[in-house]
Amino acid sequence: MNEHTDPKLTNKIAIQSLTYQTIKSQFNLVANMAVRACARVSANRKAAKQKGKPVKDFKPSSMDCDKDLFRLREHDWTVSLATVQGRERVETRHGASVQSLKPGNYQKGKLKGRKSTSAQLCKHRDGQFYLHVQIKDTPPDPKDTDKVIGVDLGRRDIAVTSEDERWNGQHIQSTRDNFSRVRASLQKKASKGTRTTRRRCREILKRLSGRERRYQQWLNHNISKLVVKRAVELSASIAIEDLTGIRERTNQQPRNKTERRRSNSWAFYQLRMFIEYKAPSAGVQVIPVPPAYTSQVCHKCLHIHPVKGKSYRSGKTFRCGHCGWHGDADFNGANNIALVGLSINQPGGTGLSCKLTRTIKYVQLNLFDDFRATENPDLSF
Repeated sequence: MNEHTDPKLTNKIAIQSLTYQTIKSQFNLVANMAVRACARVSANRKAAKQKGKPVKDFKPSSMDCDKDLFRLREHDWTVSLATVQGRERVETRHGASVQSLKPGNYQKGKLKGRKSTSAQLCKHRDGQFYLHVQIKDTPPDPKDTDKVIGVDLGRRDIAVTSEDERWNGQHIQSTRDNFSRVRASLQKKASKGTRTTRRRCREILKRLSGRERRYQQWLNHNISKLVVKRAVELSASIAIEDLTGIRERTNQQPRNKTERRRSNSWAFYQLRMFIEYKAPSAGVQVIPVPPAYTSQVCHKCLHIHPVKGKSYRSGKTFRCGHCGWHGDADFNGANNIALVGLSINQPGGTGLSCKLTRTIKYVQLNLFDDFRATENPDLSF
């Protein structure tokens, strides 16, 4: 289907009208299978178009199932799947090794009492088949609150909140450095060693593939879960800095190879996405905040260095020259992010926006520019 249609064609209905009868008769598919195949090609082409890349080919490793092709029976935890040879029923068999459904307690807890709408049958790299079940859930409405937890993202500390909770990034950095050294050594041996050495190195590289990514994903899942849990306990919203484009900006600066690799492997966007998808299910609002000036302003007196280009921050330390407060720079930045998030969440309600005299896109840009212009800003609300 992907090879015999115009690559620029992304509309599902148009692709279906051109290929439906052909693929249905050629591959002996039922109607829903043919429709889902057309929808898969359309969705992948649209995603590839946004990235500016063509869809090359599809591997026979997964199948989309709608509510007619897939049924989950909760009372006995069995799955019924439609195939080209007819409908197959997969049962739960304890201790069985093949052709059995093995839902864990976590999966049962998530699926119990929910209506499954669709699923995807996938063959993973270990040769096993996995069923990814999708369910629809209506999240609760975000609670109105005057409390905001600010989250400052970084490399030395992966995340620091305005509640002074932090997650050190030294371990993940050392883990990445170790993986990088191991990969470089194996790749060198795989290209110049003996035949046996090259084969063994390729096997080890295949075994190590994805391990670093999975560890980072596990870590970000744990951090995002704890941040959302804390927001629920305090009935607060979450303000997180929007670092879009930071890699493009930092890569323009002169840095050595190691620093460039560490910066480009920083998974800040993944952590933000995890927080943004976990928070709505808990009724927590997430507020993206542009990071401009949040690391330069003192969260106690809202004073910024009067000389442009200079800052009261030095590495991990922030020492205010106006009120004398000193402490961790990331903790100071997290409090500023919370302050800006509160002003965005409640425009005009905090008193911070009363100084503005012109329309702006982001509140804190002009707000902090006004603070730079004076040594003793009026903070009375």
